[in-house]
Amino acid sequence: MAPAADREGYWGPPTSTLEWCEENYAVSYYIAEFWNTVSNLIFILPPIYGAIQTYKEGLEKRYLAAYLCLTAVGLGSWCFHMTLKYEMQLLDELPMIYSCCVFVYCLYECFKYKNTVNYPLLFLLITYSFVVSIVYLNLKEPVFHQVMYGTLVSIIVLRSVYIVLWVYPWLRGLGYTSLTVFLMGFFLWNVDNIFCDKLRALREKMPPVVGAVTQFHAWWHILTGLGSYLHILL
Repeated sequence: MAPAADREGYWGPPTSTLEWCEENYAVSYYIAEFWNTVSNLIFILPPIYGAIQTYKEGLEKRYLAAYLCLTAVGLGSWCFHMTLKYEMQLLDELPMIYSCCVFVYCLYECFKYKNTVNYPLLFLLITYSFVVSIVYLNLKEPVFHQVMYGTLVSIIVLRSVYIVLWVYPWLRGLGYTSLTVFLMGFFLWNVDNIFCDKLRALREKMPPVVGAVTQFHAWWHILTGLGSYLHILL
């Protein structure tokens, strides 16, 4: 049963396997989770700018792929939070896996001297994406997705720390900033999940605009989107 604060809206009852702490259709009849939806602009607009600059400067296509994958995550997340439909949930969650695979590829190719393709690594990451997708589509267990996503993020973090500590120490500021911003978002994601009932009760006593500040899943979008963008710059 939906929480009492939730309302009926344009997209009908949720069919997703996950619902977040934001009250459904509290702001707009056409957007299920308004703040969780619009906060995805941080995943969409900066990466589009980055992709345009990458193309203009003639950088390798892997960087263009990284920016476009981040944009795809933002668009998928927008559709998911706007509708709370299972199909849109997949449009959010699966690109998270694919984009992280692209990030891993970029990080392990950052020392090469020629414009070549690492086919063994590419095959490994494509296989990982394919297997995760098939298992998740059949299992429909969000925890499985979170573990597989967390595994990729851990690889990215460890590789990035190695790079800024031992190879390019002058990039430590950018590397640590992107990591700190991302971890702040992860912390707020957990707060939103663990203390949802208290947050909802608190928002009932606050003006709507002020209460929006307590939408910590939206802050997760903002901080992880910014952290991911800075990481592509790294």
